[in-house]
Amino acid sequence: MSKETRKLVWIVLGCLTLAAVLGTAYMLRSGYHPEETVYLLIDDDDDYDSVCHKIEDIGHPADMTVFHVYAQAINLKQRIRTGRYEINDGTSVLTLVKHLRNHQQTPVKLLVPSVRTLSEMAGRLSRQLMLDSLTIVNYMLDESHLQAMGYSSETLPALFIPNTYEVYWDISAEDLFARLQKENEAFWNRNRTRLLENLSEYAGEEMTKEKVVTLASIVDSETSNNGEKPTIAALYMNRMRRQMALQSDPTVIFAVGDFSIKRVLHEHLKMDSPYNTYRNIGLPPGPIRIPSIAGIDAVLNHDTNDYIYMCAKEDFSGTHNFAVSYAEHQRNAARYTNALNERGIH
Repeated sequence: MSKETRKLVWIVLGCLTLAAVLGTAYMLRSGYHPEETVYLLIDDDDDYDSVCHKIEDIGHPADMTVFHVYAQAINLKQRIRTGRYEINDGTSVLTLVKHLRNHQQTPVKLLVPSVRTLSEMAGRLSRQLMLDSLTIVNYMLDESHLQAMGYSSETLPALFIPNTYEVYWDISAEDLFARLQKENEAFWNRNRTRLLENLSEYAGEEMTKEKVVTLASIVDSETSNNGEKPTIAALYMNRMRRQMALQSDPTVIFAVGDFSIKRVLHEHLKMDSPYNTYRNIGLPPGPIRIPSIAGIDAVLNHDTNDYIYMCAKEDFSGTHNFAVSYAEHQRNAARYTNALNERGIH
């Protein structure tokens, strides 16, 4: 090989090496540039093509060439899996492809809210997860699932502990409820269990976790003022201990099923339902809403008082006047009734 030929070979090899280095650098440095962090959501209906369209829509890549090269190299078309994948400014194509291949998702901070009904809970959860609300509702209504979890359709609201939990977006219904059970067990720690054991004497009957949550749901429905909740919890347990009807208006509203009611009337009190605590002695068969942690802890850490009656204050502050005697209660109720009439609330 002549000197000129060898020189030409080295020049060609140098160019090829440079091209390879530049190509590799381009592939490694190329990426996505959304204005803010976005999430690629891949559900059961997606395939490789639809995933690519979603990446283009939210990731704003200069082109998809590099993505296709990497995807071809690892046969990503056959390995598309559901999930939620984070893309931010600077996410490289290689990083995204690896996350998709390895099913390396970004978890969701799932908010389990305090809401009125299980159907509302299903709707709120489904808006945060891949699961649709019907799937969640059907799971909750399935008797075999209820029995396996140790609940009935009436007591199931006691499963939910309102808080924020980290889960994967594509979690299954089975795994979701297993996680909710785990969080419920963690919530009922040694301290709360000890308080529960001491509660029965004050309430005058054996109190279970489900009964505590049921009472908490009534307390939460009576007030949003956390400072009043231990007082109201004690008042209702005073009634329970004396075998008096709880006479809680929120339970009547729940029984009627019309949450727009602002003023409970005599016709509502006639509702024949186990949830109507004007007609039935003791707690209803289950919670009338998913109560807050503050509501549950208010029952466990109740005040000690002699109150039997309560009535909303006439200033509509959301707080209450409490009474030991019926005569005092009548005076409080008259002031509140007059305030309702003056405002035309019927």
